Amino acid sequence: MNSKAVDIVFVNYNSTRYLLKSLERVFHLSGGRDVKVFVVDNASQESLDVVTERFPAVCLIRNTVNEGFAAAANRALSRGGSPFVVLVNPDTLIQEGFLETAVGYMESHPSVGVLGPRILNPDGTLQGSARGFPGVSTFLFGRSSLLTRWFPENPLSRKNVVVLDRELREPLEVDWVSGACMVVRRKAFESVGLLDDGFFMYWEDADWCRRMWDAGWKVVHHPSVSVVHEVGASSRTDPFRAAMAFHRSAYRYCAKYLPTRYAFAKPLIFGLLSLRLVFTFAGGRLRRALRRYEDAGGARDPVARTDG
Repeated sequence: MNSKAVDIVFVNYNSTRYLLKSLERVFHLSGGRDVKVFVVDNASQESLDVVTERFPAVCLIRNTVNEGFAAAANRALSRGGSPFVVLVNPDTLIQEGFLETAVGYMESHPSVGVLGPRILNPDGTLQGSARGFPGVSTFLFGRSSLLTRWFPENPLSRKNVVVLDRELREPLEVDWVSGACMVVRRKAFESVGLLDDGFFMYWEDADWCRRMWDAGWKVVHHPSVSVVHEVGASSRTDPFRAAMAFHRSAYRYCAKYLPTRYAFAKPLIFGLLSLRLVFTFAGGRLRRALRRYEDAGGARDPVARTDG
């Protein structure tokens, strides 16, 4: 096995225009490493011919149905053989020095099973990609909740989302890191198993990192390794299905790790998540209505000014 080899895995669903940019960046910044790139397509309606035309070295796996993120990623994880795997979303661009720094750190820290980079929005703001394992407070103080947006420095939000100072330079052990981009040691996932394909989309990253910690592997956020992530490029193609998948996976995660003595709480958790889903849909409808109102000119000054 080539110690310098790296497998890079993309799961694509109707995000080809983002994927092409990300592939170009990967090959441009691969340096002297032996990089094997896998693209697993979950039955996109888009043509993938342009991928093989522009990047003939890519191993393209075409699924006939949308298997979900975890199951699709597992197809590539099983076929690769490099000591390290970069699992990265199509709407994510690795930055200069990514492979050298990330893989170099893991080579010199053999107890680290998963490394997560600093993830930035396209405008340069920081995404909350390093997080604490979810609990009851996550319902109200998770990364995308209104309370976290309004009061990002409150203790419960800081517990759920590790609010990292942009000046932080040292790697930090965290509970879990976002699957938008993570570097994983093959020995680590061979010891704990592949991604749980019972998660169609969302929360499979938290589950994987938890299994890593349980097996004695560390999960680290490395602030000197960075990517730029365009959030939700795939989910925007079907926001209803994405929201359903998020809440279904959240319930699966909670039920999977809920202590046996609290099994009676599963119906309550299901009810709370169902209520949250209703509010999510209602909020989405309201935002779409406001956009249509503004597009129709409703946001203009309603008072007609007259002179004389």
